[in-house]
Amino acid sequence: MDIAKVRTEEGKLYLFVAIDRTSKFVYAKLYQRQTKPIAVEFLQELIERAPYRIEIILTDNGIQFTNRRRDRYAFKHIFGRICEENGIKHRLTKVNHPWTNGQVERMNRTLKEGTVKKYHCESHQDLQNHLNSFLDAYNFAKRLKSLKGLTPYEEILEWWKKEPERFRIKPHHHSLGLDTSWLSRLKTNLTRKRCDANEGFFGNWYYL
Repeated sequence: MDIAKVRTEEGKLYLFVAIDRTSKFVYAKLYQRQTKPIAVEFLQELIERAPYRIEIILTDNGIQFTNRRRDRYAFKHIFGRICEENGIKHRLTKVNHPWTNGQVERMNRTLKEGTVKKYHCESHQDLQNHLNSFLDAYNFAKRLKSLKGLTPYEEILEWWKKEPERFRIKPHHHSLGLDTSWLSRLKTNLTRKRCDANEGFFGNWYYL
């Protein structure tokens, strides 16, 4: 997980992001700090939201996720312990080789371009609202060439039909975090602008 810094008029925030390598489904959340407990909180929320069992998580070597080399004799890092407790393999990128986690690096840029670089956010809540809308549009409406024209959510449904034994629960909008108010906003936007639903949006889990 790489943690991106973003800003509003109220100050600095940290954007935690995870993307599923197979379905391209993205989960992201803003925090005011980037500590070990925050990283664990984000991980636990991700595990809870994902309808299937997460097998592998790839992060960088930040202190939020792993012990420093000089701390090699310290207790196992809490992030790694939570992964073990949930049957998840925690893998690290090579030091000074962030491009090995390139999929989330690209998504990091995409999220910034779709939020803080596109809108002027006076408050943290403004940014959170824009982030929620972007994620809903990307996950549930954006059709991706890499998924043969499916949305990330539709890809998860196809996966569930083929391998239901890998799922903890049946996938549905609520479990995956859909902001249902976005649907009414999208409908209003389509009526006013008569635009395509995907207009303005970019076309194992990895952490940014």
